[in-house]
Amino acid sequence: MKALVTGGAGFIGANLAITLERKGAKVIVLDDFSSGDYRNLVGFKSDVVAESIKEVDLKRFKDVDAIFHQAAITDTTVRDQKLMMQVNVEGFRRILEFAVRLGIPFIYASSAGTYGNISGPQKEEMAGHPVNIYGFSKWICDNIAKEYMQKTDSLIIGLRYFNVFGPREAHKGKMASMIWQLANQMKARQRPRIFKWGEQKRDQVYVKDVVHANLLALKAKRNGIVNIGSGQATTFNKIIRVLNKVLGTKLEPEYIDNPYVGFYQDHTQADLTLAQQIINYSPQWEFEEAVKDYMKEVGFVEN
Repeated sequence: MKALVTGGAGFIGANLAITLERKGAKVIVLDDFSSGDYRNLVGFKSDVVAESIKEVDLKRFKDVDAIFHQAAITDTTVRDQKLMMQVNVEGFRRILEFAVRLGIPFIYASSAGTYGNISGPQKEEMAGHPVNIYGFSKWICDNIAKEYMQKTDSLIIGLRYFNVFGPREAHKGKMASMIWQLANQMKARQRPRIFKWGEQKRDQVYVKDVVHANLLALKAKRNGIVNIGSGQATTFNKIIRVLNKVLGTKLEPEYIDNPYVGFYQDHTQADLTLAQQIINYSPQWEFEEAVKDYMKEVGFVEN
């Protein structure tokens, strides 16, 4: 198989590109390196095209067998609405139109940000209440995808990612997962800092499950947009308990005020019923085992 992975120097894109290559696929990474990092692709043996999804000549990808569209501005603190919409929506529309025109299977990254502050478990039909421009851009992409699904037989699958964590996210800085940020604090023997009182719940899904979902999507029974998460809601207090166990530390959390009241998701939890029906997805990693695997991969604990 020959696959195109847009955003392939980013966190999820790089994990996906490298996994595809290890499985024998010929992979082309498309990334403008505005937020991705070359270090994520160290060891990658296939091709990299360093251009923007808004401008690249798509005809050069006319012979690919699948497109995995991960490219986007993912920093939810970006306030430039025009930039966010041009990259996330118009870039998406351009590549989707190309894929449909040539009948190329199109698997793309949506987001749980489309749900906004609706309490979990979140079902796909509950989306449409974003609280920031990032979530709004992803919601519009979903709406565009739905229109195309109604008028084409070409495969289109949207994967609504929840809170993804795992190797190759370090370059994201403040946008990296709470698991990564708290692990770094605790590795430095600092008390982990979380918002009062640590009982906010998030669906934390390991990146290896997300990659698996992308591969399953190629065999989807029908087109659709589905949740990709762990199906469990994990409190920040539990994250710290698990990290203490895995890292061999005994650090108590430091609780701080939440400056994002009204714009903060207190409870995310993916309802996976539709994902199981359409792409046969079920998470393979339990949270503590995923954290152990992650900390081994980044060298925080010995194998």
